[in-house]
Amino acid sequence: MYVCRLDCEWDETPFPLQGVPVRNQNDIDALRQHCRYVFVDLLRRVTPDPVPGDTARPPPRTARAAPTHRPPSRRLFPERTYTDTAIFDDELPRAGDAYESVLSYVEKIVDDLAHGRHIDPQEVENAVRPMVESVLRSGDAFLWIESLRQRDSYTYRHAVSCSTLAAAFGRHMGFSEDAIVSLAAGGLLMDVGKSQLPDELLTRAGALTEAETLLARHHVNEGLAILEHSGVTDQEVLDMVRTHHERFNGTGYPEGLTGTDIPLAGRMAAIIDTYHAMSSPRPYRPAVSQHVALRTLYAGRNADFQAELVEQFQACIGVYPTGSLVELGTGEVAIVMVQNHARRLQPRVAILTAPDKSPLDDFLIVDLMRQVGPERRDIVRTLPPGSHGIDPKEYFLQ
Repeated sequence: MYVCRLDCEWDETPFPLQGVPVRNQNDIDALRQHCRYVFVDLLRRVTPDPVPGDTARPPPRTARAAPTHRPPSRRLFPERTYTDTAIFDDELPRAGDAYESVLSYVEKIVDDLAHGRHIDPQEVENAVRPMVESVLRSGDAFLWIESLRQRDSYTYRHAVSCSTLAAAFGRHMGFSEDAIVSLAAGGLLMDVGKSQLPDELLTRAGALTEAETLLARHHVNEGLAILEHSGVTDQEVLDMVRTHHERFNGTGYPEGLTGTDIPLAGRMAAIIDTYHAMSSPRPYRPAVSQHVALRTLYAGRNADFQAELVEQFQACIGVYPTGSLVELGTGEVAIVMVQNHARRLQPRVAILTAPDKSPLDDFLIVDLMRQVGPERRDIVRTLPPGSHGIDPKEYFLQ
């Protein structure tokens, strides 16, 4: 059986938030030490441990035990604390190469699906693993490269950004490298089902009708079908595609799951997907600043999103995320380059304008934590992308 809820708080027990598979008497005894009763999810099947001497095959799985209802992976557990092993500036060339690799693969996916070809699971891993390795070496370098090299197409931008954020989130949570690779792959493929929807539906500037909204929501099932036909079996990937639009309070889709019935990878994916969507320009609305997107997520904690995960995501990307535009007390506009984890309100920034907002001929790098002298610069507010006509790519990608 699969235990989805306890009669006490999860954090009062040693059990993982995503649930407890029960395979043998030892699992039952462990639960009995903390609970008088538990709630069992009858839609999820758990393969029991084999009985010694019993060589009979288990009965075949029924439709109710399809991959969409498998018990959660045991891989999403904190295993270590990561620290940067590469200097930011030294990692930038490798991060750039890794970015080009993953972007090229996103372009290949779009072309393959347009021509009826399947996704190769090994190619997905080959594309995201260099990016994960870069993120593990430096928590900021790849995020910095990704923030500068985003394509105009929301399809490309969203896939690469969600993959990057998933890798950074997994690093912050202390998961194993292989688990982080799975999260990055899930982020890359989360919206793959949208390739089967009409382009007009995805680029509509106005509101969708009720029928169009239902059609748009069908991209989740389309994505699962694509992965099934492609032979993708990685559970984190399937969980992220299936549940990234579920909400903690049960108001999401397609299944209306609640709380920890949503797999941990799916709960993380919902935060990542929403954060990037809000901070990106869309046909029907302008982008908000990354700081505003974070505040919106925080306002939705324990309603749309699990509070603990929202707080961990905020800690992961910082008060002023890498790549975000900020205004300093001097009036100058800067872009955040590197987080200072000791003092999150004082990152390393590149100043792009004079106090009157006129662009500088060249940027000026300042570590706000290491300033000396009486004239100090401090961040006073964040700015939406494109504010004052500023395009950071003009400074850094020449």
